[in-house]
Amino acid sequence: PLKMCFHCAVNKDTDETCPSFTRLSFHSAVVGTGLNVKLMLYTRKNLTCAQVINATAFGNLNVTKKTTFIVHGFRPTGSPPVWIGDLVEGLLFVEDMNVVVVDWNRGATTLIYTNAASKTKNVATVLKEFIDQMLLTKGKKSDQVLMALVNSAGIDTHFLPSSILGLISGLTSLDPAGPLFNGKPPQDRLDPSDAQFVDVIHSDIDALGYREPLGHIDFYPNGGLDQPGCPKTIFGGMQYFKCDHQRSVYLYLSSLTESCTITAYPCDSYRDYRNGKCVSCITPQKESCPLLGYYADRWKDYLKKKDPPMTKAFFDTAEEKPFCMYHYFVDILTWNKNIRRGAITIKLRDMAGNTTESKINHEPATFQKYHQVSLLARFNQDLDKVAAISLVFSTGSVIGPKYKLRILRMKLRSLAYPERPQLCRYDLVLKENVETVFQPILCSKLQM
Repeated sequence: PLKMCFHCAVNKDTDETCPSFTRLSFHSAVVGTGLNVKLMLYTRKNLTCAQVINATAFGNLNVTKKTTFIVHGFRPTGSPPVWIGDLVEGLLFVEDMNVVVVDWNRGATTLIYTNAASKTKNVATVLKEFIDQMLLTKGKKSDQVLMALVNSAGIDTHFLPSSILGLISGLTSLDPAGPLFNGKPPQDRLDPSDAQFVDVIHSDIDALGYREPLGHIDFYPNGGLDQPGCPKTIFGGMQYFKCDHQRSVYLYLSSLTESCTITAYPCDSYRDYRNGKCVSCITPQKESCPLLGYYADRWKDYLKKKDPPMTKAFFDTAEEKPFCMYHYFVDILTWNKNIRRGAITIKLRDMAGNTTESKINHEPATFQKYHQVSLLARFNQDLDKVAAISLVFSTGSVIGPKYKLRILRMKLRSLAYPERPQLCRYDLVLKENVETVFQPILCSKLQM
């Protein structure tokens, strides 16, 4: 990876070979800092060394190319965001553009959140002046301004004149802040009218993030609540407070740098998604499913057909990058005389011995005689050719009788690759809490 000058020792701007993001101390957070906004430009020509620019000095900025602004949020300790270098590098890797880091650390650094929030309108004013001059420059096209709002609900384009609003093609907000912005009217927070296409990733809606939809499409990874791999208790230290909040940034980064693509599913609720009710976008007859991150705007033509053009989309992720999950349906047809309720754990293994597991236990499934239940299974690996499948049935009861689940047919079908052969097993009895392993066969074409 390229070494960028984000964490260099900070000297006075005039002394710096490569201007760096402002690094402040915890002492600065205690006493507070006055606002000073610094715009740092990166291009493929100066990929590792920023240029400080302003409304009268554009430096290497090429106004005929797309421009992406990266705006950070509240900084309670004064340290630079650890992800900014990766975000700049990733954006310039996928497209030859201008990337402008909006460094307002002098202003965002404070222990008093309200002090930082109050300065967001002033940051927007600086951006307004800069964008105004960009648009006055010869050759500027309307689809070449893109603003990425990172962890900040308050710095939105409502503070820009209406003549500019229509020229901002895309605005991405990564877990916009909830405190002081929840319940605010549209003019005081992020809103779909802020750009031609607004997409939002909500990863911490029960703490630091904003709960309600704010854009044309709002993504809720893992329901927007606790993110896998993040500490569950305060014993996790600072990560307990910021891991969920920061996950939105790393999910966006994965769309720039990773080999897999995170697919989301338009849905009214996380529960409906987990219950497999929101996967119609994967069929050939429907619009394709929206993609998370940099390529989310590929879905905007579909949104134009909606009234209002707003959608919530849900998906699950793995604990660590590349975060992708691979979705399958497990169709189970049973013939028990009595109704059985419980959870299913399914494990897949390929010829090389690689295994991946999915626990479908978010709520008990109800198995009735001659009634097919379709369960949505999510795996963190995609095994092309499945050699063995194992199933475990559990009612969750520690005491009491051990039940059996009598299966007439089990079918496994891939959502991501519906053209793959569907795998079946017929006449199977699962004993509660006992793993049953078998080799699947191709499903009968008569029953596909």
